[in-house]
Amino acid sequence: MKMNKTRSGFVAIVGRPNVGKSTLLNAILNEKIAITSPKPQTTRHKISGILTKDDYQIVFVDTPGMHKGKDLLNKRIDKLAVSTLRDVDSIIFVVDRIKGKAEEHIINYFKNVNCPVYLVINKIDLLKSKAEIDEVIISYLGSYDFEGYYPISAANNENINYLLNDIVNSLEEGPFYYPTTAKTDKSDEFIMAEFIREKILLYTEEEVPHAVAVVIESIDYNKEYKTLDVSAIIIVERPSQKKILIGKNGEKMKKIGTEARLDINNKFDIKTHLSLWVKVKKDWRNRPTELTKYGYHEE
Repeated sequence: MKMNKTRSGFVAIVGRPNVGKSTLLNAILNEKIAITSPKPQTTRHKISGILTKDDYQIVFVDTPGMHKGKDLLNKRIDKLAVSTLRDVDSIIFVVDRIKGKAEEHIINYFKNVNCPVYLVINKIDLLKSKAEIDEVIISYLGSYDFEGYYPISAANNENINYLLNDIVNSLEEGPFYYPTTAKTDKSDEFIMAEFIREKILLYTEEEVPHAVAVVIESIDYNKEYKTLDVSAIIIVERPSQKKILIGKNGEKMKKIGTEARLDINNKFDIKTHLSLWVKVKKDWRNRPTELTKYGYHEE
C-alpha cells in the first residue's frame, strides 16, 4: 500500500512589541493559544501553535516582541526571540507602520538566516485607504529580499488565507512532529497561568503588568463534582503593586479571577474553581535564580 507523503515545517512569527503576532497565531489556528492585550511585551515565551491538515503540519512559533530590554527579564526575552530565527524553515515578519529604527533593528537579524521571510502588514483595518497601505509597503522595499508582501487584519481574519497558502506551498516533504490533535506544545498549567496574566495586563496600569509573574501551584480534579480546583500565585516586586492588584475590597482581584476562570472553563471544557494569591518578591525581574524559577530560562 502506497503511503501519502506528508510535508511539514517550522515558521517563526516575529516583530516588535504589540504588532499583533499573537492575534495572528490565534487567527491562523482559529483557537486561542496565545494571550493578547494592548500592552507591549504581552508575550514572554516562545509559544508553538500547531496547524495540522491531512497532508501537512505547520508549527508556528509566536515569539516575544523584539526590543532592547533594560532589566534582565527583558534581555532574556529579546535573546529568546532572536534565537528562534536559527531553528525555523521560514519567518513571518509582522509590522503595522512605516519602517523605522525598531524595524531596521529586526531586519538586520534576517541577514544571518537562510530561509524565506514574509513581510506581513497587520492592522490594515485601522488604515484609511489603499494608498496608506501602499505607503507602508513602499517603505520596506529594498531593505530586504522579502518572499512577499501581505496586507492583513489579524483581528478581522482578513487576507490571512493568501499568506497561509504561500507558506503551505513552500513546505518540503517531512514528518509530523506532533500528534494530529495537538494545538500547542505548552502544558495546561502554562496556558492557565497565561490566561491569568492576560487579565492582569488588561486591568492594571503603569508598572504593575510588567512586574507580574504567574505560577500555577496546584491543579486538582474533583471526581465527585467533575470540576477543577486551580490554585495560582501572582508574583509582584513591591507591596504597593500588591495593593493595586488586589484593589479596593479585593474587587480588582475578583474581576481578574472571574474572567480568567471563564477562559479556563472554555479552553478545557470543564467547570473550574480558581484561587489566586499575591506574593511580593523584591526585584525578581533582575534576579537570575527567580527568573529561572518562574520559567524564564536563559537560552
